[in-house]
Amino acid sequence: MTIHSKILILCLSVCFSFVGKAAFVLIPMDEEQKNHLKAYGIAYFSLQKDNDVNWLLNYRGGAFSMEEDAEIIRLCKLRGVSYEVISDSRMNAIIDEISDPEVNMDAVKLQKAPKIAVYSPKSKRPWDDAVTLVLTFAEIPYDVVYDEEVLDGKLPMYDWLHLHHEDFTGQYGKFWGNYRNVAWYQEEVKFQENLAASLGYKKVSELKLEVVKQIRNFVLGGGFMFAMCSATDSFDIALAAEGTDICEYMFDGDPMDKDAQQRLNYNNCFAFENFRIETNPAAYKISDIDVSAERASKVNEKSDLFVLFDFSAKWDWIPTMLTQCHTKVIKGFYGQTTAFRKNLIKSNVLILGENKSINEARYIHGEYGKGTWSFLSGHDPEDYRHFVGDPKTDLTLYPNSAGYRLILNNILFPAAKKDKHKT
Repeated sequence: MTIHSKILILCLSVCFSFVGKAAFVLIPMDEEQKNHLKAYGIAYFSLQKDNDVNWLLNYRGGAFSMEEDAEIIRLCKLRGVSYEVISDSRMNAIIDEISDPEVNMDAVKLQKAPKIAVYSPKSKRPWDDAVTLVLTFAEIPYDVVYDEEVLDGKLPMYDWLHLHHEDFTGQYGKFWGNYRNVAWYQEEVKFQENLAASLGYKKVSELKLEVVKQIRNFVLGGGFMFAMCSATDSFDIALAAEGTDICEYMFDGDPMDKDAQQRLNYNNCFAFENFRIETNPAAYKISDIDVSAERASKVNEKSDLFVLFDFSAKWDWIPTMLTQCHTKVIKGFYGQTTAFRKNLIKSNVLILGENKSINEARYIHGEYGKGTWSFLSGHDPEDYRHFVGDPKTDLTLYPNSAGYRLILNNILFPAAKKDKHKT
């Protein structure tokens, strides 16, 4: 064999050794990440391509890793997402570090891009929706569904369902007291009444109850539900009030049941119990679950914060996923339902985030049947008091929003399989 042949064989051997060694894209989610929100979209895109994603819980703020891919790198550059290309040996070292029983970290394998539905009316409303805002910003696709699709049995087509700023009790958000003479409110009432009639219901409250029951069945069968603002407590109140009229005449044309409070069935509820409904039709609240009114004297925008709990990543990997963030302290924000009164939360519900100083919960989670649900109180994590008619939040100004990260954690959560979460 000539010297030239030996050199050629040696060069080919070296080349094939490099080809055999995989490389990985690591997307850090700590303070070094330039755009936390769009990073979730990168992880989702990788799943769409049938490429697994490792979610490295509590490692660098909940980093993502995936096999090196030219398109992933191109998208990271295009969308301004910080990333690192690391060798397989470095990736193995990270996994070894995470696997150490002495550290509170774990690796969860995400295997499928969840199909996402957002429950929202086709009519325009004078407020935005934090979830659709962040899904659009992160470039994660979703379908819009409303009462027609829910009653038509379309929910099983989806893995994840979001509910936002809906009043499932049929009282139109209790806006009657302040807005009954305003055009948008009158149009909303007319739209909802026409929709209920077209679907065969005499009252909007009857339609919404059936919708809530269908959503409950979706969760029971293994679906993942996430709700914000008034869709959280009104969901449970509607279930508790099944068979009871809790609406006054201006909402449904006849008086509410005189013994409505006594007839509530808390066993039907996902999260809350022993609450009292608000019977004053002019009051801007539907029950005492929400603590918006009394908290105003206790906190201001600067001091309004809530803290995420620490969970064991290796044992409590689900709540650990839901609380991944680059900070444990989250800015508070108001909504129609701003915070949950802790003594009205069922004992089997997991509190993920709270303001302990004023004894309120902000972020809670639970299981129902084969599925799970999460409730995040408040309307918009980057708009402290979002009033009716305010412009929507420009998320290009908040690419590292800790509050919006909590929403996106819930979106990726259904991609993980409990029996296959280890890398």
